[in-house]
Amino acid sequence: MKVVVYLLACGLAALGLLFVVAAGQGNAFPRIAIGVICLAASAALVALVRLRPLQQTHVHQTTLTLSGDVSLEELTCKQCGGSLSERSVALKAGAVFVTCEFCGAQYQLEEAPKW
Repeated sequence: MKVVVYLLACGLAALGLLFVVAAGQGNAFPRIAIGVICLAASAALVALVRLRPLQQTHVHQTTLTLSGDVSLEELTCKQCGGSLSERSVALKAGAVFVTCEFCGAQYQLEEAPKW
């Protein structure tokens, strides 16, 4: 996009210079006015491209570290007994929440003390 704007600005600047130089051939005032307008438009395009803020992309990544020994076990819903998959588990505000795909029950997983 910047390249297109720079090419357009160069074209306008060349056209403006052409009109200013041609003002010596007669009809000076309109040619100078058009030339100055083209040069100003060219400068404005370049200024707009340079002053435009950069678009930034932010990536937020959350990792979960578990304390102690972790073993894989099948999770079942506390209300309906349905089997829960990894799609049922979500990390929100640093806590693990489960949403049952079958009955819609929502609850927070709590880690039992190992002592």
